[in-house]
Amino acid sequence: MEIQTCGKPINSLLEKVLCMNILSSDYFKELYRLKTYHEVIDEIYNQVDHVEPWMTGNCRGPSTAFCLLYKFFTMKLTVKQMHGLLKHPDSPYIRAIGFLYLRYAADPKTLWTWFEPYIKDEEEFPPGSNGRMTTMGVYVRDLLLGQAECMLFFDSSWIGT
Repeated sequence: MEIQTCGKPINSLLEKVLCMNILSSDYFKELYRLKTYHEVIDEIYNQVDHVEPWMTGNCRGPSTAFCLLYKFFTMKLTVKQMHGLLKHPDSPYIRAIGFLYLRYAADPKTLWTWFEPYIKDEEEFPPGSNGRMTTMGVYVRDLLLGQAECMLFFDSSWIGT
């Protein structure tokens, strides 16, 4: 069973400039070779070191995390696959991308049901490129409240939904 979505088209889930940059990036085009959920998870494990929307440094293209998030948008994840992401033991970035997927694509009425079990999650990781550590629980709460650093780059039309 697919996750109940907010009903928005894929290209309207993220801020327009970010979406255009993802779709035109060489990295995203390389992701067409990934055909399965497990291949995308392996790519997250091997390539993602932060979950901010933009790469750091001189090259300001879309981050690998957000390219892979968009790849998941195109795959229309199932409930079982989402549980697999949120409980994944190998990388906090796999989990964080799962929470981002839900924040952008899921029906807002279902978010609390998805997020509530993780509000006190103590796994530590650095979500940003600055290396500052936080817990997954704090990250999840910030996504719900619209205060996560990565959210500052997007339009705020989803706040209050």
